[in-house]
Amino acid sequence: MGKKINIDIAQDIRALIAEVLEEKPENIDENAGFVKDLGMDSMMALEILAGIEKKFKIVIPEENLPKFTNLKSTINIVKEILEKK
Repeated sequence: MGKKINIDIAQDIRALIAEVLEEKPENIDENAGFVKDLGMDSMMALEILAGIEKKFKIVIPEENLPKFTNLKSTINIVKEILEKK
């Protein structure tokens, strides 16, 4: 998987999260905690996960859900799933 694809994944996920949080993508720090720092609730989290699964045509295993704590971990998990496809 090339560097360009990885950048696109990161941008796409950041944009999706920003849309759900009604925030500008550039305002979402990759290390900011979704719940603690960005005020995400469980409904927003489900909306983001559904959006990621649909956009990348993947299924995110339920055991991975607690690992989605910030943008950086979300991007890494999605990359791992895509590399296994």
